[in-house]
Amino acid sequence: MQFAFTPEQEMIREAAREFVAGHGGADRLRAVLAGSRGYDPGAWQALAVELGWTGLAMPESADGGGLGAVELAILLEETGRRLFMSPFFATSGLAAALLRECAPPGQQERWLRPIAAGECIATAALSDDSGQPGAIGARFTPDGSGGGRLEGHASFVLYGDIADLVLVAARAAGSQDEEAITLIALPRDTSGSTAKRLLTMDQTRPYARLVFDGVRVGAGAIVGAIGQAGAALARGVQVAQVAFAAEQLGGAFGALEMTVEYSRQRVQFGRVIGSFQAIKHQLADLLVACEAAKSAVYYAACTVDEYRAGTASARDLAEAAALARCCCSEAFMQCGAHAIQLHGGIGFTWEHEAQLYFKRARSAMTYLGAPDWHREQIARLIGLDDPLPATAGGTR
Repeated sequence: MQFAFTPEQEMIREAAREFVAGHGGADRLRAVLAGSRGYDPGAWQALAVELGWTGLAMPESADGGGLGAVELAILLEETGRRLFMSPFFATSGLAAALLRECAPPGQQERWLRPIAAGECIATAALSDDSGQPGAIGARFTPDGSGGGRLEGHASFVLYGDIADLVLVAARAAGSQDEEAITLIALPRDTSGSTAKRLLTMDQTRPYARLVFDGVRVGAGAIVGAIGQAGAALARGVQVAQVAFAAEQLGGAFGALEMTVEYSRQRVQFGRVIGSFQAIKHQLADLLVACEAAKSAVYYAACTVDEYRAGTASARDLAEAAALARCCCSEAFMQCGAHAIQLHGGIGFTWEHEAQLYFKRARSAMTYLGAPDWHREQIARLIGLDDPLPATAGGTR
């Protein structure tokens, strides 16, 4: 693997940072928070249509740019750095990843083309009210005509109340089979489907709860084949985990940079607080955590590209994705918590951005699996899933 960014990738980063600086910032963020959409339509139009970000990492067969997971990670890192509110991850990082893994070529082009063109906001409904990975609350009953009936619910659906397309993971009614999952593409305002915005700790990340009350699903809405999406869905989620980790990485660096800048300005006992050894040590530890997370993210992004090229295995992908999420969740949480503490009293106020980074870090930590869950996946992959033997004293 080549871990040095190419000149083209550095240009993408510079352009992304410039765009987010011009369309982000505290004032714009609060303006979006005051609205009901959860994003700035003008900024989204510029990102998706004028800059073509939503199609940058799409295959050329879907009218995309043909670039890879590394380039997508760069974009998501920069949006995360400024807590830029948009459905970019939900659309290009999550929904597009699921479609690429679960849909056959003809279906991919049908659904990916409008996403690549910036004409469709998409998301995925993958869990029940517990929010745990694999805890699916939607149930699908085939009707024998290639379609069926959808019942149940899904929670913590990113931009689920405004998305044009929602990919719903559903189990067969009455079944707990981990593999027998059907992925369904539901357009907005489908009859029998309702969405309600959830009130969560992190207001910069709009989640919704979707309820399915006898939704009639036609054969054309089935992604792939009925009851056959389990393995492909798991791989698609792993690809999405890498994209989400990149956004977390950006948030960690953003919180750290903000805290370092404050430590250079805040004077206490006649000196800037950044000159105190205790503060230096904390900031240095945070930088080490961020750099380790960065290595994990871009290793995982390279693994996604190699997996798609056929030179990395599904196990390689699963390990790299879980490692990236562990590192980035914890680095972001550490940076967010220290941002609050090192800003002192002002860090606890609504007017300061520190609390927004902390809340984003906390909510992101549990989305698509908390660090302990990802460690369990790594343990299973490397054969450490059996309980440790007890010692003579009864401890492990």
